[in-house]
Amino acid sequence: MRGPRSRKSPIAAAALLTLCGAVSALPFASRPIAAAQADSHASPRCVPTTLNRSALLPGTSLAVSPQPDSYDASPETQISLLGVPPQALAKVTVTGSQTGAHAGSLRAYSQGDGASFVPAKPFAPEEVVTVRGELKSGSRAQPFAFHFAVARKDTLPPFTPAPHPDKDPDEVQHFYSRPELQPPSIDVTARSAQTAPGDLFAAPYGGPGPSGPLIFNEAGEAVWFHPLPTGTEATNLQVQQLDGQPVLTWWQGKIPPQGFGEGEEIIDNSAYQQIGAVHAGNGLQADLHDFHITAQDTALITVFDPIYCNLSAVGGPSAGAVTDSIYQEIDLRTGLVRREWHSLDHVPLGDSYSDPQTASMEWPFDYFHLNSIDPTASGTTLISSRNTSALYELDTQTGQVLTAIGGKHSGVKLTAGAATAFQHDATALANNLISIFDNGASPKVHSQSRGLVVAVNPHTNTDSVVAEFDHPGKLSSSSQGNVQLLENGDFFVGWGAEPYFSEYNTSGTLLFDAHMHGVYQSYRAYRFQWTGAPAEAPAVAVRAAAAGATVYASWNGDTRTASWRVLAGPSAKQLAPVASAARSGFETAVAIPAHEAYVAVQALGGAGEVLGSSRTIAG
Repeated sequence: MRGPRSRKSPIAAAALLTLCGAVSALPFASRPIAAAQADSHASPRCVPTTLNRSALLPGTSLAVSPQPDSYDASPETQISLLGVPPQALAKVTVTGSQTGAHAGSLRAYSQGDGASFVPAKPFAPEEVVTVRGELKSGSRAQPFAFHFAVARKDTLPPFTPAPHPDKDPDEVQHFYSRPELQPPSIDVTARSAQTAPGDLFAAPYGGPGPSGPLIFNEAGEAVWFHPLPTGTEATNLQVQQLDGQPVLTWWQGKIPPQGFGEGEEIIDNSAYQQIGAVHAGNGLQADLHDFHITAQDTALITVFDPIYCNLSAVGGPSAGAVTDSIYQEIDLRTGLVRREWHSLDHVPLGDSYSDPQTASMEWPFDYFHLNSIDPTASGTTLISSRNTSALYELDTQTGQVLTAIGGKHSGVKLTAGAATAFQHDATALANNLISIFDNGASPKVHSQSRGLVVAVNPHTNTDSVVAEFDHPGKLSSSSQGNVQLLENGDFFVGWGAEPYFSEYNTSGTLLFDAHMHGVYQSYRAYRFQWTGAPAEAPAVAVRAAAAGATVYASWNGDTRTASWRVLAGPSAKQLAPVASAARSGFETAVAIPAHEAYVAVQALGGAGEVLGSSRTIAG
């Protein structure tokens, strides 16, 4: 997982954003919402009449999604009913104003705290859906009811990913034993004995070589690379915990020109075997920006959903479209959506620094652009919105915004230097601290991008700078980027659109710096300790030399091999040791004195034990 996190709220709940107001019981009536939809004709409304309402139904502990009285539900949505034992849910009925009564099944969450009603067929765009049911407690039955409207999806035009630029031999690494890998070349320009332990984790894309998740060491040498097919990209490679075991996770999929992801979250074990793939629910696709596995066997993922929307109230076209920013909590065991939060239900369109006047069906108004989700044990969730230049603290259960930090309506006072612009990766740390990657662009607001740590004082209601990490190259990263607190107190910074990776100590001294060549990018970068034991066998290649031959040995992803032993002989069944060498980088070259008919290699551990053997090849 990412660096240590605070388990209490970084912001005082009393500091409420102006838009919160008083949350009162919601009247149940389908006529107003239906009339509002009908009045908007071909361009339906997409925001509720009252923003920032609670997901909790009045008088109950039941949190529901879609949000009551919202206008942005997916036609394929399930009805999430969270916060009560599943056996307490009874007589659940779902009726569409156009499609009528919906058959379906009530499926319990594996955590035992609710269930989803999964309809047997989709809803119709722009119809009003009414949900009714009862909460049973002993002999008592409490009725509940709410409604929501279904959005009309904006189907973006198909796109063809741009071809990778012409290959420059210096921009990718080449290996005799694994010629297909070709990870990016990495230059290490600063290195110190004081850096935190562990390898570096990135997911390069956009360069001349294949995209894919990459682990490399402090010398810039590849440890593991997983090349993806052309047109498929990866982001956010990191180590997380699943059922008490370390796992590798990353997002992979397509990145359309509109700047979000359409794909899935991958989970691999330490043998680099896929043990899971997390998909978004409700007919949507997982976005590239964030993915957390929780201790409750749930996953938090970001989702971007372009929908039709009348934008005339904020100066945009009446026949317009907006990209709704969503996060979902997924039950890993059942795939059900436990919770779904929409920016359109809580944050005004007018809080955006993006221009709604240029919105179209092809280029929806990307008013929010959610790029990080950070849950805390105190019952709040910290999120970052690029296009409002603000962080938001949410009440996790109700979904309501408690306060905003930055942006047009900050709920706390920002002291000198604390304002961020188009930032990424807000993470709650101990002692009311928050780490942020402050892009400061694009458009350019700050002279350069920076890693930032701020302190939110709940007593003075102020936000002040504690630490700032600038790159000596004065990098200005127009997108992406992250800051990771390491176990020794250092901070690791991935510079996003600028292909750099840096580590700083608490005083701001640069301890490590490296970069990829050329036009590569990596959405985020991290440092983790990791032990890889690949299920696949080591690889071997041989090239004849003037005297003897050179054998090349590698084992993609292995972190245990200390040395290599070369076996050779006149037949595949008559091999004997002929040479050995200490491991040297991703691929180790071992000279053998004579050219043999057949060759294989063995990977040896620190005590000389055989960890793995390659196939035997003709010499």
